[in-house]
Amino acid sequence: MKADSNPRRLAWVAIAAAVLTIGLKGAAAAITGSVSLLSDALESTINLTTAIMTLIVLFIVARPADEDHAYGHGKAEYLSSGAEGGLILAASGGIIFVAIRRLINPQPVDHLDIGLIAIGLATLINLVVSQGLIRVGKRQRSIALEADGRHLMTDVLTSAGVILGVLLVKLTGILRLDPIIAIVFAVNIAVTGVRLILRSARGLMDTALPHQDIRAITAALDRLVEEGVRYHALRTRQSGARNFASVDIQVPGGWTVQQGHDLLERVDLELRKAVPGLTVFSHLEPIEDPRSWNDIQLDRPDIDQLIQQEHRPASSGQGKAAS
Repeated sequence: MKADSNPRRLAWVAIAAAVLTIGLKGAAAAITGSVSLLSDALESTINLTTAIMTLIVLFIVARPADEDHAYGHGKAEYLSSGAEGGLILAASGGIIFVAIRRLINPQPVDHLDIGLIAIGLATLINLVVSQGLIRVGKRQRSIALEADGRHLMTDVLTSAGVILGVLLVKLTGILRLDPIIAIVFAVNIAVTGVRLILRSARGLMDTALPHQDIRAITAALDRLVEEGVRYHALRTRQSGARNFASVDIQVPGGWTVQQGHDLLERVDLELRKAVPGLTVFSHLEPIEDPRSWNDIQLDRPDIDQLIQQEHRPASSGQGKAAS
């Protein structure tokens, strides 16, 4: 089975890669005494923790909707990526603390050749795994997998910088370069942690779908409106890999139930074509009833004017959601 078809298998690969890189980087740090190599090894321990968290979350997200979670368990991914961001911040703080102590009291580094080989191999492993996680995360719309992949990618960049720094120490003999490089990359790690926390917070606060998805939805709705039909109160949100949209469809009050039902079926079908996997909630309203316009939050004169225009063909400007 390909990893693309089973995200949890890829999560197991990430765990195995984290264990292997911890061993390689930890050995390199112990042999050389380099604080920048130690900082890289510490970040790999965070990689292992987050990989385990990602695997647990993927099991939770895979659960079907139930009586207590009618919209599924997708938001567990935001909790995972938020916790990952917090752990990344903690790791960066630990790296800076150790680096400052080493900056004040420089220590010699030994056996740099062996250390560079070990960290180079670990970096290659992380590069391959991170690209797989990001690719599958985007394809499966899994923020947990993608966040884990991007975290690993920062580890790759950090390791590349550490390798460069250790080479400079080896060539110049300036011992303080080692902790300075560690501090620079700890700050870079912290920025990644903050971004993950902010992204998770936006997800937990029911952030709207991306602009391109909203444009696709409104374009599909504009194609469906006809004389005497309007739509408004379009709202969207995302929950992990699941996307939701709700919209009010206004039709002449003289329509039959069957006519209204047929239109809403078309709305549901076209919106799911526009955004695959979208869950649609639509509400049918009589266009003549002033209460049907309450969600637009306009003054009464504006509502009356819209009602008077109910038999005019809806243009793209009139069809756009007002909320």
